Amino acid sequence: MQLINPDIKIDFLGKRKLAMIFSGVLLLLSLGLVAGKGLNFGIDFTGGTLVEVKFKEAPAIADIREALAPAGFGQAIIQEFGAPEEILIRVQNGDISDSSKVSTDILDALGRGLGADSVEMRRVEFVGPQVGEELTEAGILAVLFAMLAILVYVTFRFKLRFAIGADAALLHDVTLVVGIFALTGKEFTLPVVAAILTVIGYSLNDTIVVFDRIRENFESNRKRKNPDSEVDVVNRSINQTLARTLMTSLTTLLVVFSLFFFGGEVIHDFAFALIVGIVVGTYSSIYIASPVMLSLEGRFETSAEEMEKLEAKP
Repeated sequence: MQLINPDIKIDFLGKRKLAMIFSGVLLLLSLGLVAGKGLNFGIDFTGGTLVEVKFKEAPAIADIREALAPAGFGQAIIQEFGAPEEILIRVQNGDISDSSKVSTDILDALGRGLGADSVEMRRVEFVGPQVGEELTEAGILAVLFAMLAILVYVTFRFKLRFAIGADAALLHDVTLVVGIFALTGKEFTLPVVAAILTVIGYSLNDTIVVFDRIRENFESNRKRKNPDSEVDVVNRSINQTLARTLMTSLTTLLVVFSLFFFGGEVIHDFAFALIVGIVVGTYSSIYIASPVMLSLEGRFETSAEEMEKLEAKP
């Protein structure tokens, strides 16, 4: 079954300048949001205590905060977790003096303010400040090493300008995903970092498929008496892989949307990061990787004319 005509001829690269301007604006907005508004780091990175409690009846957030204030937890982050009766309370390290008794103090404060029989403890997690710093460093290094490994791999398999195009697309995707998290204020945790690394792998796979077809068409184009321009060859290659690109993205999104809506709060942000990453990754494999690769034509490789001159020398 063909969802897309195999002979389709969309001039993707004819809009590459407009697409680059659009992406540039999005990148600047994302960087501005991260620098200005910042990310809502979870306790995985900041260090602190997370307490999950369940009430018999859904309480008002204001009432919970009022009950916690006398115990010194007035600055705690309070949010619903799934059902309205389930509440997550996050306390930063700076707000507590003895982490070992934080959960007990929170439960006692809620019991005094809202009734001892109305609340029960479900879960407690603690991350020390040193662990939070190490996880932050490890998360950044994981992304950087992934980008470096991809640069080496694509250079070895293709050419350097292809590698730079692939890394430009991946950097674009990661920046936009992080920018969306800064915009929405969603919690940035270790599962989100895992989602970003997954997005890097997904986007690279999409880009490699397009690059493989471009390389094949480049080789066959050189054998023609009247070869097409590189822009025409790349355009043709993107059109030839478009059906595969869209089908892969749509089927993957079906699964990720299922996780987002039915997977529960634990993986909600993970699924959200994947949704954003798959969308921008599909876009970047067409409008970022290939245009950047084309813009580097002749800069990192020896042209056919230069090769003939070198071979002619004694």
